[in-house]
Amino acid sequence: MKIRYDPSVDALDIRIIEGKLECEVIHLSDQVSIDIGPEGKVVALEILDASELIPDLKAKGIEIENLLLKESIASVRDQDGLGG
Repeated sequence: MKIRYDPSVDALDIRIIEGKLECEVIHLSDQVSIDIGPEGKVVALEILDASELIPDLKAKGIEIENLLLKESIASVRDQDGLGG
């Protein structure tokens, strides 16, 4: 899963399934769309004008809970001498 915010276009992209998949795009509004892949699985969520729809996005960013981050894992491995 990748969560990416691009402040230059004010877009938030949450990619749940990686790789190129043929998807059906469902537009929930002018600003929010969901990509549905094979077997009806949610592949991605895109939010345009994200800072308008998500309060304090630019000021506070995004809080991620209960997920391990790749950089955190790599940092712990380096500290423990386990390498990558």
